[in-house]
Amino acid sequence: MSSETKVAELLLKSGAIMLRPQQPYRFVSGLLSPIYCDNRLLLSKPAERKLLTNYYVRKIRKEKIEMDVIAGIATASIPWAALVAEKLKKPMIYIRKQAKDHGRENLIEGGLEPGQKVLVIEDLVSTGGTSLASVAAARSEGAVVEKCLAIFTYELEAAKKGFEEAKCELLALSSLSALARVAVKKGYIKKEELQIVLDWSRSPGDWGKRMGFE
Repeated sequence: MSSETKVAELLLKSGAIMLRPQQPYRFVSGLLSPIYCDNRLLLSKPAERKLLTNYYVRKIRKEKIEMDVIAGIATASIPWAALVAEKLKKPMIYIRKQAKDHGRENLIEGGLEPGQKVLVIEDLVSTGGTSLASVAAARSEGAVVEKCLAIFTYELEAAKKGFEEAKCELLALSSLSALARVAVKKGYIKKEELQIVLDWSRSPGDWGKRMGFE
């Protein structure tokens, strides 16, 4: 069994990811979705938290990713970045969504020197906007950012295109396509619902309408 499949099973079993093809979730943006992801739940589960940290480290070693600094993004990926940085004995920074309006008005917290290689750690990548803004922020300080590693990606076209344009490789421990296959095998969704879930990632904007939910 591949690590991608194992992570998918962990996410489903822990309840961090839920699938409801027939009763979709509505995001803040208004979009309807057959999937909902809340990886914050995993931080409250010591065994799963340890496993995911180890999966992060194994992926970094498998891909032979070189970095001087591990970067988290406020707020969801900060704990994961800290866990990975501790495991690898690397310095850590975190990147805010916007600079503080007081004190030193920092956008990046922690020590970062020009020329240092930074690995951005994410928990979830949807459209990729927040991740790519963080990549840009680190690069604006002279850092070299070539890769972003997430727990999970929805595999949306917007994210794929954004990372390609930014010349930053997106890596993930698991993905929607892998998780959907596991969900069918383990009985979380029916076989005939597989395509419904996968169709969402291809065109989330009109998915609800195409599926007759609105």
